[in-house]
Amino acid sequence: MTNRSHSFTIHTQQTAPAGSHPAMARLQQAVGALPNLARAMAESPVLLGAFADLRALVQSQGTFDAATSELLSLANAVANGCRYCTAIHSTFGLAAGLPAETVANVRTGGLPTDPSHRALVEFTRAVLATRGKVADTDFDAFLAAGFEPAQALEIIARAALSVMANYAGRLIAPEPDDAIAAQYAT
Repeated sequence: MTNRSHSFTIHTQQTAPAGSHPAMARLQQAVGALPNLARAMAESPVLLGAFADLRALVQSQGTFDAATSELLSLANAVANGCRYCTAIHSTFGLAAGLPAETVANVRTGGLPTDPSHRALVEFTRAVLATRGKVADTDFDAFLAAGFEPAQALEIIARAALSVMANYAGRLIAPEPDDAIAAQYAT
């Protein structure tokens, strides 16, 4: 059996393909560090560039605050089975102000206790599970929690962003960075 993490280079600016340098610089500036997963994704300038561009778009034009954005990303990472992304979004979510209980609940397949966050996670899971063909009752519950139809569509953009990182994280299986090691579950 191949140890995939040994098949992918954890790049630096000096070792990455030149086409990945701009995206690496943007992510470094936005996050404050360049996570191992992004450094490995740099092997493909197309993947890293698409990820960095979509991330910048949803961060700059999206309607969800930082904590809610991290909650969405955490729910997606758990649903997609990405240990690395679950750890990084748990870490970022806690730093953005998500309660530890919320993070723990979502990580184990449970739901937040906050009604708005609960509706958001339930709807996000429905979008992922049905590949967008959510039941009217799920959509109605999302709207009843105070969300707008445009935000349902924004969740799809955020799901696309998550798929890039989650699938790459599963394929690459990078070692966790020191900053997320405490949240990296076996």
